Amino acid sequence: MPFILNIETATKNCSVSIAKDGETIACNELADEGYSHAEKLHVFIEEVMESAGITVQDLVAVAVSQGPGSYTGLRIGVSAAKGLCFALNIPLIAVDTLKTLASQANVSDGKIIPMLDARRMEVYSAVFNASLETEREIKAEVIDEDSFSSYTETVYFVGDCAEKCKTVLTKENFVFLEDIKYPSAHAMSKISYDKYQKSDTVDVAYFEPYYLKDFMMTMPSKKQ
Repeated sequence: MPFILNIETATKNCSVSIAKDGETIACNELADEGYSHAEKLHVFIEEVMESAGITVQDLVAVAVSQGPGSYTGLRIGVSAAKGLCFALNIPLIAVDTLKTLASQANVSDGKIIPMLDARRMEVYSAVFNASLETEREIKAEVIDEDSFSSYTETVYFVGDCAEKCKTVLTKENFVFLEDIKYPSAHAMSKISYDKYQKSDTVDVAYFEPYYLKDFMMTMPSKKQ
């Protein structure tokens, strides 16, 4: 009975789950505007362990969101996951953040386009079919009225970009599933279990999150 700990910290949503044979049995998450991942993550890990009635020694792997997403959020999640894998000598599984987000759309046809806010009109996006097969790789792109216009089937948009994008992406076949805003560790459970069964793991020592863009720090302006 493989138990996998799933950690998702790529966005405002600090999310942790325990999965048994690919099914979530415990989950705790909080989407906080203040990005309180550093304060909440280890508390959530302890809480889901207690809720599932297991200890860290029962884990066979740890899965972590690999990005793209928040630089700080990804660093916090990956650091915690690596620490557990080193201490327990268990494998690390990296899960595509946008695939996790796309998997939350329960649709039977069309395209699923997960989008995460980058800044201004820029988003991180990818394109999946209804079977969650990748049809276009991840990009950081600026959204305009011509974006995704080549798709004639129904296109389902998920993520935290609906508010800024739905006034621009107005084709009749475009549908915004506005209740799906953030990737969740609950949705990681099946994906991470599939990877575990295939021994699709990453090197604990050398794995780095997929930031997609360089981290940019804005320095405060000097007062005159």
